[in-house]
Amino acid sequence: MQGAPVIAVPLAERLVHSYLAYDPGISPRDGGLPGLQVLKDIVSSINMYAIIAVVGSLCVSLIVWAWGHHSGGHQTEANGKKGAMVSCGVAIGLGAANGLVVGLTALGELVQ
Repeated sequence: MQGAPVIAVPLAERLVHSYLAYDPGISPRDGGLPGLQVLKDIVSSINMYAIIAVVGSLCVSLIVWAWGHHSGGHQTEANGKKGAMVSCGVAIGLGAANGLVVGLTALGELVQ
């Protein structure tokens, strides 16, 4: 019995070609739902309040750091330093949040 030759295709390759190659064609669209501008305003306001809170926590941490240093309280000084470093890290994160999301979204669009 002679028929067409059977070519063995690895399972992973069959999965990629049969299931994973489907493109749903979904991408972010500005203005798709009502209230999008309101949501952007809310998130921007939350970001602003968070930045104001970080400024306050940085001021308190620096005061605790100085007080601990001048009073000889090494634990208090260390806690002030930790608070200042955490406040600076949070400030960097809040300032970079939009850029990080945009950059990672652009990176995610490259995946195929």
